[in-house]
Amino acid sequence: MKLDTTGLKSFIDNEKIERLLEEAKNADTQEVRKVLDKALLKKGLNFKDVAILIQNNNQDLIEDMYKTCHRIKQEIYGNRIVLFAPLYVGNECINDCVYCGFRISNTECHRKTLTHEELINETKALENAGHKRLIMVYGEHSKYDADYIAETVKTVYGVKEKNGEIRRANINAAPLDVEGYKIVKAAGIGTYQIFQDTYHQETYEKLHPRGPKSNFLWRLFGLDRAMEGGIDDLGIGALMGLYDWKFEVMGLMMHARHLEETFGVGPHTISFPRIEEACGSEFTKHPINEVSDDDFKKLVAILRLAVPYTGLILTAREDVELRNEVLDLGVSQIDGGSSIGIGEYSQHDEDEYKKSQFILGDHRSLDEVICELAKHGYIPSFCTACYRLGRTGEHFMELSKPGHIKTFCQPNALITFSEYLLDYGSEESKKAGADLIAREILNFPESEIKTELLKKIAELNAGVRDLYF
Repeated sequence: MKLDTTGLKSFIDNEKIERLLEEAKNADTQEVRKVLDKALLKKGLNFKDVAILIQNNNQDLIEDMYKTCHRIKQEIYGNRIVLFAPLYVGNECINDCVYCGFRISNTECHRKTLTHEELINETKALENAGHKRLIMVYGEHSKYDADYIAETVKTVYGVKEKNGEIRRANINAAPLDVEGYKIVKAAGIGTYQIFQDTYHQETYEKLHPRGPKSNFLWRLFGLDRAMEGGIDDLGIGALMGLYDWKFEVMGLMMHARHLEETFGVGPHTISFPRIEEACGSEFTKHPINEVSDDDFKKLVAILRLAVPYTGLILTAREDVELRNEVLDLGVSQIDGGSSIGIGEYSQHDEDEYKKSQFILGDHRSLDEVICELAKHGYIPSFCTACYRLGRTGEHFMELSKPGHIKTFCQPNALITFSEYLLDYGSEESKKAGADLIAREILNFPESEIKTELLKKIAELNAGVRDLYF
């Protein structure tokens, strides 16, 4: 595949970012409060607004920002948290990213690509835990081309273990050309996710010395080609710690704005993982731009205010305590019961570290995550209805921005949570879940939807599965 970037010019304006961040240092209390008031309108923030929030170090105003985030999260998403798991299919890679355990020069990495049978076994293990949504992850290698990705997705969708099935497979893989995206879309994928990792081009080129990923523009415009290939459900992200987090947040905003202006719809999700130690990478042990916990919470809150209708993904890279703190700041999706060693869901061995891209911070099982969420008043959701009914891209935003999408999401969350508890829940999670569901139904407004919700839950108890609005 030829990496043709002829005529492309980066939409990341370094000079503008640096200027706005410098000017925002002078913002006073009144200006910050004005931005927070604007955020409450739930129409998003401009680059200047974001810069002002980034540069604000007044702790009282930061606490006000957190309260604003919580209010917006509740108004748009309610107390739902969508759950998924990563499924690493293979770690062969021809790139040499200095921070990645999969890089080609890492002789400590144990290379592994799941066989067809192993992929089925991994999927069964995930289904037996209760998962319904996956992000399938691939190294960047010629063997993981569009046809291979499509075939592995079809395999995963074809695995039905007892009441288990995967209803949505998202993809994290190398950027493709337009024809490649068309092939992958035909397999029925959900979101196609590409992290730029760092939007600072000079730093990017230093950290990606060889391989296709060294081409900054090919990666930067990867999701443009996905849109052209018919995939309108896109995920962007930056790896916090490669460069100054303040610049990266501005870069994420410029990427979102570019997609909105070019295609009429921005990213469906934004990810903001922090760099973690990786096997064979000295760089990851002492990152120059390490992001503190306080700055991490701050950047998550800023993203929620800036793009209120975009899903924010918090991964198991973070430890349990921090994950619990950040949930209230606008996060809408998390992974649970995660393993990132190739083949580790179905067969554990001592080489997990050497088959993994990095080290996880949260090692709880899915049921432990769900039980804790329920005890704290969050509704764990495995809903895939929007994707399966074509409520994606521009159509999703047309429903989401006026607030209509919540009409479907809350009952669908309760249905899929009920289904999980019936089929996979421990006694502890069943008790916490039953109490939560009872409270939610009691507070649900009387309507045709409530009547239908109660009917669907009764059907679940009678053995029917896969119900949704």
